[in-house]
Amino acid sequence: QVQLVESGGGLVQAGGSLRLSCAASGSTFRSYVMGWFRQAPGKEREFVATISWMTSLTRYAESVKGRFTISTDNAKNTVYLQMSSLKPEDTASYYCAAGLAVTNRARAGDYDYWGQGTQVTVST
Repeated sequence: QVQLVESGGGLVQAGGSLRLSCAASGSTFRSYVMGWFRQAPGKEREFVATISWMTSLTRYAESVKGRFTISTDNAKNTVYLQMSSLKPEDTASYYCAAGLAVTNRARAGDYDYWGQGTQVTVST
């Protein structure tokens, strides 16, 4: 079992920055691939970024590449999503996910555990 708790969401003006955190716990979470996904009202959940605890290999959605950075802090068992140059279209609930046998890092169905989500709202 892996437990994930997100924090750091909020309201920010366009062009601003936010950092989301995902605190992970459980006996084997370091073996997992970690991902951030987002879901806006009326839309499907979409991939944002992913990182491997073991290799630190990262991947980003084209829509956030160059603006968002995913990272881990092993001492704090936490995954971060640093978001900069935020746009109104980044408004969504953001979810942290963990997957053990992930074959497609951008596919939500490959992840086994999910956090409760944190809301990010970007105003114009």
